[in-house]
Amino acid sequence: MSHPNSNKPVSLDDWLCYIEQLHPANIELGLERLNTVYQALNCDFNQSKVITVAGTNGKGTTCAMVEQACLRANKTVAVYSSPHIVDYRERLRINGEMLQADQHCEAFRAIDELRGDVELTYFEFATLAALWLIQRNHVDVILLEIGLGGRLDAVNIVDNDLAVITTIDLDHQDWLGDTRELIGAEKAGIFREKGDAVVGDLGPPQSVIARATELKVNALWQSKDFSYAEDASGWAWSKADLDISDLPKCHIPTQNASTAFAVINWLGIPLNQDFMKELCEGTRLPGRMQQISQQPTVYVDVAHNPQATQYLASRIEELNANSIHFVCGMLKDKDIDNTLLPMRKFSGTWHVGTIGGPRGATSSHVVSQLDSQQKVLEYGSVIEAYQSALSHVQQDEAIIVFGSFLTVADVLSL
Repeated sequence: MSHPNSNKPVSLDDWLCYIEQLHPANIELGLERLNTVYQALNCDFNQSKVITVAGTNGKGTTCAMVEQACLRANKTVAVYSSPHIVDYRERLRINGEMLQADQHCEAFRAIDELRGDVELTYFEFATLAALWLIQRNHVDVILLEIGLGGRLDAVNIVDNDLAVITTIDLDHQDWLGDTRELIGAEKAGIFREKGDAVVGDLGPPQSVIARATELKVNALWQSKDFSYAEDASGWAWSKADLDISDLPKCHIPTQNASTAFAVINWLGIPLNQDFMKELCEGTRLPGRMQQISQQPTVYVDVAHNPQATQYLASRIEELNANSIHFVCGMLKDKDIDNTLLPMRKFSGTWHVGTIGGPRGATSSHVVSQLDSQQKVLEYGSVIEAYQSALSHVQQDEAIIVFGSFLTVADVLSL
């Protein structure tokens, strides 16, 4: 039964506390419980193009570029993503804008009534509420970012017109398996029989290729059906009947921009150099190599797995900073050693903070994964670590905050 009237949450914060406490598990994969509530929602997205996006990294940036393209082409568009960094409302954008808190509260009330006795996790509740809101906004294009994996993720309850897999690397191994083959199989769970797909990974595991073949998926593959080439000044993108060169460097990884162009092309939005140049220059996403200060130079990035920090390292090299002050906090279930590896080549100082909570890694645990010759300062929190970096940084140096969404959230909340 839904909870008594006297205890009904009122504010968005009330609701978020309520849905956090509803179900003991943070993550419970599987769609059976969810499906009963989803059926009751009676969602009809037949008038929209539904695009589901899975991937270890690159989901958010790919969605952001497709969203920008839709807005510039006068298509209405919804984006559902997770997790948020500072504000829960970041998770849903309609035509590029967050909704008001009271609209989210209205959606939570509707889901709470509909669910009856069904227990929902935080992510399931949030996903159903987002779908309720999207349905009421009647948009042309719906971009749904998978939370974890693909096959059993709550977002996969919605039938898609296009399945997109951005990249496949090791992360969330406890849930998805500890090889790219196993992780790929989970992500390929978003494919639909004889459906359309875009795969942005440069060397997709056999499990993804096999699933696409088995389901007779009409797939476009990066490096085969569309491709990109970078040089010092910019990059070029091509597909069978189109070659666009002299594109400027993006604020997002080129691989993801290339994937996004394939999706934009699938939507029937015409691609030409001016339009693509606008997208390269105009697509940014909070928490992805985001500059938050010029004096001193401070960037924040949510990179928290080896693939993401390899890209981050390449961006740091472009800064030509004399020395780097790394502010780092991580979750203990991550591959901390290999995530930190690309950063060890930089000279500088590490300011490491403990992330609180059951999943947080202590600063000493993170520090144990660094080389003994690194200059390291340990703190009880990310905020203290960041304040340490601010007090040590010199004119020709830069501060890079990374390691987790939670680490970036702490710094952005100051």
